[in-house]
Amino acid sequence: MKSAVVVFPGLNRDRDMIAALTKIGGKAPAVVWHQETELPDVDLIVIPGGFSYGDYLRCGAIAARSPMMDIIRERADKGVKVLGVCNGFQILTEAGLLPGALMRNASLKFVCREVELEIANANTPFSNQYSDGQVIRCPVAHHDGNFFTDTETLASIEGNGQVIFRYTPETNPNGSINNIAGITNARGNVLGMMPHPENLIEPEHGGTDGRGIFAGLLA
Repeated sequence: MKSAVVVFPGLNRDRDMIAALTKIGGKAPAVVWHQETELPDVDLIVIPGGFSYGDYLRCGAIAARSPMMDIIRERADKGVKVLGVCNGFQILTEAGLLPGALMRNASLKFVCREVELEIANANTPFSNQYSDGQVIRCPVAHHDGNFFTDTETLASIEGNGQVIFRYTPETNPNGSINNIAGITNARGNVLGMMPHPENLIEPEHGGTDGRGIFAGLLA
């Protein structure tokens, strides 16, 4: 699998993502600075987590207006898979590649801990290594992970099977509507999720529950 990691100023999980893709895929991803005007021919584009532009204005709002996002949008329209994790999820919503918005956590506090995720749809390239209803562990680290959208859009993404991951009710760290932790676009080739699967892929991390997302893409 050929992959690329897009880096914006302020991100801090790019090295974690590069390491995960390298270890699982056997090949280091291309690393692309957000101001570059070309993107290699790849199967997967990843926007990792962190705090692009210091989270000024709204989380991901400035990064979403980078010229690189126009290229990512064109690739996504052609069916290339795109994964946005944490701030990457925020950037994808701000860029209009995914519906909804990520608001301040209900607690108004930064949350850094492990949560439980229920697989809501295992029939996607991102989740096919899991089974529907399976519960996995995954770490989170965010201040603005509270997913929200209007009633009509919520009904649409729920009805279309675009909700891929949900927090279990007991571990929802941010108050997300319907416990939503990760969604795809209608086509199913763009996934945004707040938890960090790249930080739970090997025994040294304390578990391998996050590995399936990358293994599924490789498969």
